[in-house]
Amino acid sequence: MVGEVASFVEYLRDVKKTSKNTQVSYQRDLLQLCDYLEDQGIRDVAKVTKTSLNSYIFYLEREGRATTTISRVLASIKAFFHYEFVCGKIRRDPAELLKAPKIEKKAPVILTVEEIERLMAQPCGRNAKEIRDKAMLELLYATGIRVSELVHLKLQDLNMTVGFITCRDEQKERMVPFGRVAKKALNDYLEDGREVLLKGKESEWLFTNCSGLPMSRQGFWKIIKFYGDKAGIKNDITPHSLRHSFAAHLLKNGADIHAVQAMLGHSDMATTQAYMAYFGKLEKAREKNL
Repeated sequence: MVGEVASFVEYLRDVKKTSKNTQVSYQRDLLQLCDYLEDQGIRDVAKVTKTSLNSYIFYLEREGRATTTISRVLASIKAFFHYEFVCGKIRRDPAELLKAPKIEKKAPVILTVEEIERLMAQPCGRNAKEIRDKAMLELLYATGIRVSELVHLKLQDLNMTVGFITCRDEQKERMVPFGRVAKKALNDYLEDGREVLLKGKESEWLFTNCSGLPMSRQGFWKIIKFYGDKAGIKNDITPHSLRHSFAAHLLKNGADIHAVQAMLGHSDMATTQAYMAYFGKLEKAREKNL
């Protein structure tokens, strides 16, 4: 089955033009399935049944895997066996009727304005790392972009004159404006931080780590957790918390919901409207505790 998985990943890369992260995720999930099935004596993709796949899902549940993880794995399995069926390599799709576990949706963490101010005040030193961290935090909150978009920004995506960034994915691009606070932080970083981190190297990426290499999502997650703890914020904040807070604060202050939708890159208005509902519930809960 390993060879079939390799062919599927090539299909994702060459035909579907999926991102590298997507290819790596599918490959990892499917190779782990292969290992499990081989332990059960199943090495031929045509011998895989709905029962054997259900057995694997139950195995993941017994191992204590999160429902979100199992749902992702199931999506990988469904995509792979659908590909095998369409290509005529199997006569029946054993994953067609598999059902994903129900996922309880958690309300997003939305920080108060005071918490945002405390968070932004933490990187206050003049060394290159803190100057970079300040710029990344300010830009993330000022634009509401995703952390993947933040770390993949290139110098050419930044327009300091007009004050906007260009975010791109495989299908579209959008321009998102930022204000004077983020602009000052970015200017400080470009003048006093970036060249120090690069150590004489050249890079097309806007933000780099302390070795002059592109910043990773995991690296920025550690940064925001560090400053969140330092600011005394009790909620377990993530980069997405700033995205949620950006949207909720704009909407609370009367911003046009269509403009917020465009800045966030939401294709569905309902996703943007959910912020208004969540924020309303949060405000009521806070008022009760006063």
